[in-house]
Amino acid sequence: MSCKIDKKKEFNLDQFYRDYETEQIPIVINKKKFNFLIPKTIDRFINKDNLFNEFPLWAKIWEATSIMAAHMADLPPEPSKIFLEIGAGIGVAGIVAACFGHRIVISEYNPDALNFAKANALINNCHNLKIKYLDWNKPLCNDSFDQIIGSEVIYKKRDIKNLLNLFNKYLKPGGEILLAEGIRTTGLIFKEEMERYFYIKVKKTTLRTNDSSKQFLLFQMKSRIS
Repeated sequence: MSCKIDKKKEFNLDQFYRDYETEQIPIVINKKKFNFLIPKTIDRFINKDNLFNEFPLWAKIWEATSIMAAHMADLPPEPSKIFLEIGAGIGVAGIVAACFGHRIVISEYNPDALNFAKANALINNCHNLKIKYLDWNKPLCNDSFDQIIGSEVIYKKRDIKNLLNLFNKYLKPGGEILLAEGIRTTGLIFKEEMERYFYIKVKKTTLRTNDSSKQFLLFQMKSRIS
């Protein structure tokens, strides 16, 4: 996958804590407790010269990510099946999936996000997953996957073409794509474009908290070419 393997020295959690100011967010999925590190502030990650294109969207736990994590926790693991998570951010959904027995590769392109994902895997004692660099604009590797998952990846209209290229390159014949997304205009544009290539089911799901509820969309996609 622009499946670039980091050949630098092994990731060191102590060094990570020296490099970043963090706070820890507790999450419970299917009665299992997790803790996830996020940046204490995002100031250092903001490029003031390119604010809208380089804003650190990876640096928070999105509600749709919690929905994807819960879905993966409910899904019975199949040892023969391997997942690819795209746009993994700090690693929440992929780490939960791995801790519930799924074989998964989680991917990101932002180096800081990758560091947080690696740290979060370690503090949750999750060692049975791979964390890799993947640039949607230049997906280079020959790996293929039974299922591709992602949360809040349909955020920018300009990414739709790159996502299609990535799906075509990495999804095995007969494989499936599952995306958890907020309800926004780009989701409709995405669906209209992808229906040329995939059978798509869209399901509304509701995330409830103590004082509110919010709806999200689950896109379930299967290639028209088996």
